[in-house]
Amino acid sequence: MSQPTTPRAGPTRHDRNAANPRTRLLAQSGAADGLHTEQQAAGGHGTFTVRSLAATPLSGSPSLGPSQFGGLRGRTTAPADGGDGSIDSRQGVWPLNKSSTTTFLAEQHGVKNPRLNYWMYYIPCLHWMKDYKSSYLLGDTIAGITMASMYIPIALSISTNLAHLPPIHGLFGFAIQPLIYALLGSCPTMAVGPEAAGSLLLGSAIRLSNNHHGGEGDDVWNGQLAGVITATCGAIALFAGIIRLGFLDSVLSRPLLRGFISAVGWVICVDQLIPEMGLQELAKQDHITHASSLTKLVWLIKNASKAHRLTFTIAVVSFSIIMAGKFIKQRLEKRLPSIIFLPDRFMIVVLSAILTYVFAWDKQGLVILGKLDSGKFTFHFPFQAKHVTDFRENLSTSFLIAVLGFFESVVAAKSMGSKLDNANISSNRELVALGTANLVGGCFQALPAFGGYGRSKVNRATGGQTPVSSVVLSLCTMLCIFVLLPYFYYLPRCVLSAMVTGVAYSLLEEAPADIRFFWGIKGYSEISVMLLIFLTTIIWSLELGIAIGVGFSVIQVIRHSTRARIMILGRVPGSPTHFKSAEDFPEEIEEIEGCLIVKIPEPLTFANTGELKNRLRRLELYGTTQVHPSLPRMRSEGNSRNVVFDVHGVTSMDGSGTQVLKEIVEGYARRGVAVYFSRTPPKHSRVWELFVRSGIVDIVGGESHFVDSVDEALRLVDVRAEDEDVEGDVVV
Repeated sequence: MSQPTTPRAGPTRHDRNAANPRTRLLAQSGAADGLHTEQQAAGGHGTFTVRSLAATPLSGSPSLGPSQFGGLRGRTTAPADGGDGSIDSRQGVWPLNKSSTTTFLAEQHGVKNPRLNYWMYYIPCLHWMKDYKSSYLLGDTIAGITMASMYIPIALSISTNLAHLPPIHGLFGFAIQPLIYALLGSCPTMAVGPEAAGSLLLGSAIRLSNNHHGGEGDDVWNGQLAGVITATCGAIALFAGIIRLGFLDSVLSRPLLRGFISAVGWVICVDQLIPEMGLQELAKQDHITHASSLTKLVWLIKNASKAHRLTFTIAVVSFSIIMAGKFIKQRLEKRLPSIIFLPDRFMIVVLSAILTYVFAWDKQGLVILGKLDSGKFTFHFPFQAKHVTDFRENLSTSFLIAVLGFFESVVAAKSMGSKLDNANISSNRELVALGTANLVGGCFQALPAFGGYGRSKVNRATGGQTPVSSVVLSLCTMLCIFVLLPYFYYLPRCVLSAMVTGVAYSLLEEAPADIRFFWGIKGYSEISVMLLIFLTTIIWSLELGIAIGVGFSVIQVIRHSTRARIMILGRVPGSPTHFKSAEDFPEEIEEIEGCLIVKIPEPLTFANTGELKNRLRRLELYGTTQVHPSLPRMRSEGNSRNVVFDVHGVTSMDGSGTQVLKEIVEGYARRGVAVYFSRTPPKHSRVWELFVRSGIVDIVGGESHFVDSVDEALRLVDVRAEDEDVEGDVVV
């Protein structure tokens, strides 16, 4: 006959038959009005202490009781007057869906016209227009003009040298998209415009498409093709925002983005060396324009002696002035904030054009921008039947541009934030705003435009506080398109290339700091990812580099999400309600004889329940999931006569997760193992409904096996052990 175990402090068999275990424990602890769970940092499990539900209301809230929050959501609150049992009209039942909850809270807090707040949230211009102050106007105007003087020349450069389109398409990107974003964007100080990486991808797609169809394509056709890619990019972003895929901004890792952006910077630098050295015609003759960056670099070294000296000298001087201006601004910005207003790039454009005209450098072999007529906005709907093939061929490029642009925009938006009160940065609204802007921009054949951190930083530093600065930028760009464009006739193309090289340098300059950081924390895997993406991009192509990077990142996310994070718990000696992880703190806990305590700290879905059975089996056999399954059993079967699941972290379950959990419970029941669930969800919740409908409640033995704490479950285990001992004595 087995020796009876010493019962822990808890209910007797008579008590168990007399009352429900949950009610009995509450009565014993003098906490019939509720329990409070205090998280314990060391084990992540929790310390269970008693606290009355009559908690202090939130400041400014109309007596909202704690029963309207957290695990007790949906239950009626205690009587407000504490007397007759009637429910205060200001309290009651907390709604279970977002729409009714929003209405409920609006009524409780006396919010006037909540529908207007709803529209102001999704159309942010209604908010900032209502709150706009005249004191903002001067700063917004100066910021808009300053950005125009700095970035209009860059727009010309990007369009000409990266997208291989007429300069006006780059200007369209600063005239249309910032205006649309000003109306719909959630970050008032973010400046939207064409980006180097997206423009480079677009230019590459246009060249590949023309080569596929056997020709170079004229400016009109190439512009329409650019409009198709930009509009498709916008449609992808808009659709993603509508179906709320904004959470994907966390999918791509920082090392992946840094590796790809650094590779883009390198590719741009090598590409721009060809026009900066005056070797465009020779590159076309040698068919080197579509080669990889590594091939181009080798070709440039071999043909360095054939460079046009005047062109190369002007490019070097222009680039040196740009970098010197950038360095001076960085050094003097704190002591002399007004230095940020210095339009160094605009001055280079004007000065180089004047010098070219005065000294007739264009007669000496210097390639200039040439005749540019005053532009006009031409509407061309990109989703026509004749563009179906173009749409299909360039869908992958449009997707990559949308992904890169969105990630950079979200980083900029969340970094910049807003000086306006109540401005809420939302990834989903950013997708909608950027998608709509590029969809409209594509109809006017603009380059893809997204938010940039550098541009946004200049916007704020020069006084921009609201989207009016973006409106001013758009107006200045339109003025340039309609009036000033012909005056760029004598602008040297090598100067534009030097400006693009300056942009490329800014893409490269942050990589060393990231490498040092990851090296310092021994993040060798992150450095390996950066190196892999960088080398793949410069040796093969941009498309392959980003494809490998995205694929690698998605695999990491899937691997992380499919791993069941369960752990076995042990009790801290001398503290009956404190539990810690047996794997992390093996020397600080004691095992409970005949009982396996398993904590499930996350929702159960099809993704993370695939290996749940195997991991539970390892816990039973070895007491840890970190051991190789080839070893023999190390825990006796007697230690698993009872299993207690701590399901406080299971805030949701899908059908697949419920099915796997039911199979696990059925397996334990067939083996005669008693199963208990502690810290279970409230009975009105979806998780509890799944427990009931799936039959789990009936399989384990009814609602009495669902308790409020691990300690209460252990008391039931003791009661079961006493019953077994008593039955054994009767048999003897």
